[in-house]
Amino acid sequence: MSVVQVRLIPTPNYHGYSVKFSPFNPNLLAIVTGQNFGLSGNGKLIITDITGPGNGTVCECTWKDGLFDVTWSEELPSHVVTASGDGRLQLWNTAESETPVTVYQEHEREAYSVDWCQTRDQQVFVSASWDTTLKVWDPNRERSLITLSGHEALAYQAMWSPHIPGCIASVSGDKTLRIWNVRNGKASITLRACEGEALTCDWCKYNKNIIATAGTDNVINVWDLRHVMQPVFRLPGHEYPVRRIKYSPFVESKLASVSYDFTTRMWDCKLPAPCIAVHQKHTEFVYGLDFSNHEEGLVADCAWDQTVGIYKFTPTPQNLST
Repeated sequence: MSVVQVRLIPTPNYHGYSVKFSPFNPNLLAIVTGQNFGLSGNGKLIITDITGPGNGTVCECTWKDGLFDVTWSEELPSHVVTASGDGRLQLWNTAESETPVTVYQEHEREAYSVDWCQTRDQQVFVSASWDTTLKVWDPNRERSLITLSGHEALAYQAMWSPHIPGCIASVSGDKTLRIWNVRNGKASITLRACEGEALTCDWCKYNKNIIATAGTDNVINVWDLRHVMQPVFRLPGHEYPVRRIKYSPFVESKLASVSYDFTTRMWDCKLPAPCIAVHQKHTEFVYGLDFSNHEEGLVADCAWDQTVGIYKFTPTPQNLST
């Protein structure tokens, strides 16, 4: 697999934490960042047109603390939600204002993850926090609909199932993956996902039973939720913790990962040698990662080296490392 860098977007004085392609516009990318590695200073939300002139900046919105994650509304094309180090969540209308439409304040520690439900008739999003809880929100209400408690350490990420209504996966510093039923507020499955802290998870887009996890033990584990005694695939290769994983929206067996080892990697679980590309252009921890839903093989990442990369991963007769 060959890797072509389509664009490198600088984020001067701001360190990248998360990137998300718009579900509506194939050219728009949301980027969230923090000053001073997210430890102090402001955070910035940047909406970029990846085909636009200059850096392609469409708008910039500043918050008084670092911004750690972002998700697009599945209903309104200009709306995004961000999560920040002061525990707050912000709903922005990026077409109209540089200040939030609504600020949601319930988490008692850093809000580290947000994800909008992809079920069209459920306009809700979920947040995960270092206070160990997950919360489900209606964007039109300032108070959460439900709090999911059970993790025994920092909750790093929560993701809606793209297949099962009312189903959320979350990972935590307590080493577990938990599968939640929002209807009763309980975890239906709890499994040890990692030998260290579990930092990230993502659902397969083509099989409701398959989910991947990764964390500080440097290994990606792929699980079949019908048989959770052990992973169906183990993908070693990263030299340091894996910060984010994402399944391809086009190929069932493919997923990508980014790591503190400065690399972005592509994997194919159907191949004997599943790591099919290693791309190392960043000079600091790589934190954010997303696939485009509009163009196969188009990937964005962001890193603490104050840059956002846009890449095209293309199959070739032989696997290539870049």
